[in-house]
Amino acid sequence: MGARKRIKAEQRKEEKKHISYAILRNCPSSPRKMRLVADLVRGQKVDRALDILHFSPKVASRDIEKLLKSAVANWQAKNEGQRLEDVELYVTEITVDEARPLKRIKPAPQGRANRIRKRSNHVKIVVDTKRELELVNEENE
Repeated sequence: MGARKRIKAEQRKEEKKHISYAILRNCPSSPRKMRLVADLVRGQKVDRALDILHFSPKVASRDIEKLLKSAVANWQAKNEGQRLEDVELYVTEITVDEARPLKRIKPAPQGRANRIRKRSNHVKIVVDTKRELELVNEENE
């Protein structure tokens, strides 16, 4: 492997050390329904996001709430010296991507069959402090 490639790989690895995230793969609900819930918590403080998810009537909010708690636990594991109460954590990034659908067949009239696509999705949540959030916003501008 070339020197430049190795250096770039090490830089990416260093950047990922400061980011805490959690990934949910193959969640059996439509990505469109999951994005409605994801949009509610994007950019919110973690405490407020957990409250929003807990009291949301959507079924997808249960999965995202559990995933957010996992991301916070991952942050605590990486930052053992800091207390969660002293630091303001934010949901810096939340993405919902389409996963591979399950293809099923439903009987139709006159001996035909209709295909049903049971959709699923992948969700990724990134939590970080306000300082990191400001740095990301400055880079994007």
